[in-house]
Amino acid sequence: MFDNLSDKLDKAFHILKGHGKITDVNVADTLKEVRRALLDADVNFKIAKDFTTRVRDKAIGENVLTTLQPGQLMVKLVKDELTELMGGDATGVNLSGNPSVILMSGLQGSGKTTFSGKLANFLKTKKNKKPLLVACDIYRPAAINQLHVVGEQIGVEVYSEEGNRNPVEIAQNAIKHAKANGFNVVIVDTAGRLAVDEEMMDEIARVHQAIQPQETLFVVDAMTGQDAVNTAKAFNDRLNFDGVILTKLDGDTRGGAAISIKSVVDKPIKFIGTGEKMEAIDVFYPSRMAERILGMGDVVSLVERAQEQYDEEEARKLQKKIAKNEFGFDDFLAQIQQVKKMGNMKDLIGMIPGAGKALKDVEIEDDAFKHIEAIIFSMTPVERSKPSLIDVKRKNRIAKGSGTSIQQVNQLLKQFDQMSKMMKMMQGGGAKNMMRMMGGMKGMKP
Repeated sequence: MFDNLSDKLDKAFHILKGHGKITDVNVADTLKEVRRALLDADVNFKIAKDFTTRVRDKAIGENVLTTLQPGQLMVKLVKDELTELMGGDATGVNLSGNPSVILMSGLQGSGKTTFSGKLANFLKTKKNKKPLLVACDIYRPAAINQLHVVGEQIGVEVYSEEGNRNPVEIAQNAIKHAKANGFNVVIVDTAGRLAVDEEMMDEIARVHQAIQPQETLFVVDAMTGQDAVNTAKAFNDRLNFDGVILTKLDGDTRGGAAISIKSVVDKPIKFIGTGEKMEAIDVFYPSRMAERILGMGDVVSLVERAQEQYDEEEARKLQKKIAKNEFGFDDFLAQIQQVKKMGNMKDLIGMIPGAGKALKDVEIEDDAFKHIEAIIFSMTPVERSKPSLIDVKRKNRIAKGSGTSIQQVNQLLKQFDQMSKMMKMMQGGGAKNMMRMMGGMKGMKP
């Protein structure tokens, strides 16, 4: 995510490395490279120019703190300005209606139907809502069927009408159905349309007028860059939408749409899509995104994702198993499944400060755990619960069954053994002893 932009900004800040103070000359050189990096990221020229002008004015008028080097100060100023440019604070969806009606709009192929499902899943699992998906795309072949498949996948009802070619009527009838059946959120998935298609734009305007949604969201493919920003402006002129959703952000190495769109349409980015799974949806936090662009990671989001997968009851059971030295490969497999639910591995690693930069040339696939899982699935239930039973003969059988080498099996067994010992040590008072020791050190005199 934003790899190219991150690399170029990092090179720009290197100009200030070794300088004892900020001057007109070194600031000008640095910001020239920052502006070039933004333009390469497909940010609008005027936005990039205004951005660097604001940073320059603040940098020249800033006294460098004794704790900050000029390069560090420049990173901070760029981070603050990026945050403001992308919206400042996170903005949630308006769920005040009864039911709350959310109208989805956007171009053809922007990922609107899939994201409608992701949003329904998000509201169901994170906000304890009872959403209803509404199929109003009457033009695209199999669009209605696609929404039904998505709805079945996440356990959300889909409202559709066979043979009805009037999206206004379908949306109105869906809201009546929602009121009668206890649904508190209605997500209306409309047909994708081009801003230049006057007839289709009139149609969505009629739907908007008829149902008076609490939220109108514009869904756009982040990988289209500056074109996404221009399209958003055309749609906003007609619909006056409430917020933007950027899909396919995990595949965007430039970042132009995310950086520019708020400045052009003056509407916040509310959500981003970060993968193909139904769970791959994040609230958009401008400050966190600015930190990721600048290679600072995003520890807060990483912790939040981990907490979402944390099960207190399961954690207690696991604690008891570790204490009794009964932690086995089935438990290890369960931990892997929890990590996988947090998102794709490359995205997770990018949230760790410095890790994204260190591993930028390393190809990390979504199925990074597939060899480990294959090895564990090739073990018998007894072997999984008692790894100490696995001898050379069993290792050969496991390697053959999993399509891996005996070296890979040995490596996994060794890593598992080391991890088990570490977990046992922490359970056995190792952590408490460490805390006591640190507490005693506080009382020591220099």
